[in-house]
Amino acid sequence: MSNDNPAAAAPSKEAYCVKCKAKRPMKDAQTVTMKNGRDALQGKCETCGTGMYKILGGKK
Repeated sequence: MSNDNPAAAAPSKEAYCVKCKAKRPMKDAQTVTMKNGRDALQGKCETCGTGMYKILGGKK
């Protein structure tokens, strides 16, 4: 049985918001590469607009 759901392979656009103190969806989420080579999602909280950052999987 293969995983044919493309949404399952894509990173979740949800991260912890420090200001709201809860997991919230990100708006304007972009994948960025950090200096150490790891991927991360960078965006803003849909509720309060605070900047959010979510570190994704391992190095490329």
